[in-house]
Amino acid sequence: MSFCPVSLSPNIIADLQNISCYEFMRNAFETGTIIAIIAGVTGYFVVLRRSAFVAHAFSEIGFAGASGAILLGIPPIAGLVLGSVIGGLAISALGRRAANRDTQIGIVLAFALGLGLLFISLYKAFATAAISILFGEILGISSSEVLLTLVGGVCILVAMGFLYRPLLFASLDEEVAEAKGLPMLFLGTAFLMVVAVAVSFAVQVTGVLLIFSLMVTPAATAQYLSRRPSWAIVLSVGIALMATWVGLFMAFYTPYPVSFFITGIVFGLYLIVRIIRLVTKPHVVNTQTPPVLPKSPGHSP
Repeated sequence: MSFCPVSLSPNIIADLQNISCYEFMRNAFETGTIIAIIAGVTGYFVVLRRSAFVAHAFSEIGFAGASGAILLGIPPIAGLVLGSVIGGLAISALGRRAANRDTQIGIVLAFALGLGLLFISLYKAFATAAISILFGEILGISSSEVLLTLVGGVCILVAMGFLYRPLLFASLDEEVAEAKGLPMLFLGTAFLMVVAVAVSFAVQVTGVLLIFSLMVTPAATAQYLSRRPSWAIVLSVGIALMATWVGLFMAFYTPYPVSFFITGIVFGLYLIVRIIRLVTKPHVVNTQTPPVLPKSPGHSP
């Protein structure tokens, strides 16, 4: 087994080769790449539907599920996914329209946080796994968890592919979409389920408390850069990938956590884009330009 140095050098290629010597870093990069892609795609619709509170709520609801899983001695990721999905179903049942769900989300969130505190108090050992869920622990991802994340990521992307056009239409104008006969309850519920699963996996990188860094900030930045949904999604994914890769690289060579670098990078980029937009277009009051809906076949101007 060859020795791999851990000191940063002027040669970035050599530094990347050093990182690849370690299995835990390879697992972290693979998992981070998958999660950044699904976070960038789903996050665009979270921002477009003004449902950022949903992403935050799912992470904390999932924390309750993960805490219960730890208490029962089963993998925390299973509790995360199950808790988030159950919470999503509850939110969907209590509020039909995405724009009017804040109260319902708050009710479910408060109950879930109470459950999470109860489960943690009942757990007698040191809850290391629970702390990892709060702040993220991507450097502790195993090979089996990489495979699980890949399967979950593929399922999420396939689901978003099926939902893309009707969900985009419904997100831009719920009332018109409902008048056109789109199944709003099904679309809303299906999207909540997708976000619930996506958040459950993203928590592995940033933790419950920093979920906005991957699920919301890259997508919010991308909306300032492009009005076309397809390009905005590509930019959102690109920003999430860049922040995750750079964050992992910096965390390997410094004593600071990955989550700090990821949140700092995406927040700094968001500020730069906002400042540039305000300087170049100071007359614009609503700085986030509404997306352009792609034309469908037979569309008349």
